[in-house]
Parts: sequence; structure tokens; C-alpha cells
Amino acid sequence: MSRPKRDFALEVFFSKWEFAAKYHLTASDAQSLSLKELLAFASPADRERFEGLHLGYTQTFGAPTLRAAIAATYDSLAAKDILCFAGAEEAIYIAMRVLLTPADHCIVITPNYQAAETIPLAICAVSGVPLDENNGWLLDVDKIKAALRPNTKVISVNFPNNPTGAIALQDAFAELVQLCRSRGIWLFNDEVYRLIERSPDLRLPQVADSYERGISLNVMSKSYGLPGLRIGWLACRDQAVLSEFERYKHFLSICNSAPSEVLAEIALKARTPILDRNRGIVRRNLGMLNEFFAEFPQLFDWREPDGSCVAFVRYKGTDGVETFTRQLVEEAGVLLLPSSVYRSELGPVPADRFRIGFGRTSMATGLSVMRDWLTRRAS
Repeated sequence: MSRPKRDFALEVFFSKWEFAAKYHLTASDAQSLSLKELLAFASPADRERFEGLHLGYTQTFGAPTLRAAIAATYDSLAAKDILCFAGAEEAIYIAMRVLLTPADHCIVITPNYQAAETIPLAICAVSGVPLDENNGWLLDVDKIKAALRPNTKVISVNFPNNPTGAIALQDAFAELVQLCRSRGIWLFNDEVYRLIERSPDLRLPQVADSYERGISLNVMSKSYGLPGLRIGWLACRDQAVLSEFERYKHFLSICNSAPSEVLAEIALKARTPILDRNRGIVRRNLGMLNEFFAEFPQLFDWREPDGSCVAFVRYKGTDGVETFTRQLVEEAGVLLLPSSVYRSELGPVPADRFRIGFGRTSMATGLSVMRDWLTRRAS
């Protein structure tokens, strides 16, 4: 297994700043729960099962009850259609390593979560298709069609998108599914931000429900706000390819953490109150962001994203976004992600953007510190 050519820019940046910065305003996850808070959702039987858990190896595919709980979040899938992983990153890595060969071609949208392009680029030819920055970061399926080659094997998308929060229009998504079906192309959708859309009307169907060669990626980390569990999964109706993924997993994590599997199952059974809580945090934070950015129109271009708990904001200051974000964290302890972290080898990504995260309850304090710093800086 060869190492990707490029360091993971986001993780390198976070290794320096994530736990050093005092005010983390670029977090990509919803507000987490404590173990005590999560266990409060457990039934007496699940609480007893967790406390009496035997700390041995688990099944490589994931516990049957966990897979059933995950399958219940889809419209047409069963436990046999689910394969669990140690987070989403392992799932992306394995899927691309199994599906792609050096003779293949892959299409990836930009901007993106870096693994979506770096892993395929270590395997085969890859083409990037940019979301339309000037039209709400919308997906243009005609650009996908123009990028197709006779050997295109996989199209990889991410809706709601990281870092823009964009969601493809329903008609465009349906057209993309039909395009893939007509050519037998695998359609991989990173759906980790699904269920915290600005409006339920914007919510896309899960690709594993929509298409026989659709592969849905999800994880407990983002919408559910439980990254410490390290439980992710792929959903797919093709049993043969899931078995290939599982055999590759034997060389990586082998199996998941037994306590994490039980805790993830508890969270999924309580997904309605947990997601309602996280959506409420996002709504309140968006209200604060609307007010904050309205105070500084000369510095920022802001629009509420369609979904997720992250947005890609334009910075208009003459010093540039790299200087701005560096000085902000060094002088005020407020952490934002500059657009250089989202540099793509597949095409240009706007160099005047930063990612802000609004899924956590600490938003008000961080914005207050940032407001004071901007005011002092302008005086």
C-alpha cells in the first residue's frame, strides 16, 4: 500500500492549532455529548450491555445489532448492506483502493475533503469538476459529462459539501445517478453532513438507496457530534464489493472498538433527540453569524450554506486570508481554516476563503473575541 504523495494539509494544520487555539471556530463537527449524557439515552438493557461488555475482538463487518441500527437510517437497506469502519477516513481509503486500478479514471468534485482526491491520485488518473462558486456552489452535471472518459470507473461527490455546505439540486442529483447508471459507473457520495440541512426540502436521497452501484459514506462524527467513537460505515447494495472492502479492512483496523459499537448503537436509537439538539445549535449559531458578518460587510462575503455545520466565507481584506487567519489565531487565539488547506491538485480553489464551523455551543464567545480583535485592528 503506497503512501499518498501529499501530506494531509488539514490534519497537519490541526496538529499545530486544534488544541492550542483557545477559540475553535472552524470545527467540522456538531457539539459532542459526554459519555454520561449519551448513556442517559440508553435503554436499561443497552446500559447493562455496555457496562457488562466483554472487551474482546468484534466482527469485522461490525456488530449485527449496530449494522441493523445503521440500516434503519436508510429507506431500502438491510444490515447485510452495511460495513463498519474506524471512522470515515478508513472507509474512503478502502473504497478507492478496491474500486480503482491504474487503468481507471476517477472524477472528483472540488473543493473537497482532501482524502477524496489524494487517495485516487495515488492510484489512477483523476479529473476535478469544480462546484460553481458564483452560483451557490451548485453542481453542474454537464461539467461531469464533459470530464467523462471511456475508462471512468468512479465519480466521487460530497453533499452536503465540506467546506462549502452546498447541496446539489434534487434534479441535478437525479441526473447524476442516471448518468452513472447508463455507464455502470460507481457513484460514491460522502454524506457525513446529511440530516442537518438548512431545510428538509434540500435533503438529498442517500445514494445507496437510489442506485445499485451507489456507495454512501457516513460516520458518527459530524451530524451526530460523536467523533470520539470512531465509527463510520459504507452502505451499498452490492454484496460482492462490500466483501472486497471487508477483506481489505483485514489489513487495517481489522475490527472496531467494542465499547464504541455499543455507544454508536445507543446514539442511533436516540438519533431523533440528538439530531434535534444539534440542529438547534446550528440554527442559533447561524443567527449569530448573520449578525456578526452584517457588522463587517467590507471584510466578508457571507451566505448561509444549504447544509452541514461549516461554511466557506470570502475574506475581502487587502492583507489576504492567509495573513488574516494567522494573525487572528496568534493574537486572539481564534482558529479559522484558510483556503490553502483546501488546495487541490485537480484545479483552482478560491484563495480568498476560510472555513468557519458553527456546530458547537462555544460560538458566541469565539465571535465576541473575534469582533473585539477586528475592532481594535481597525482603530
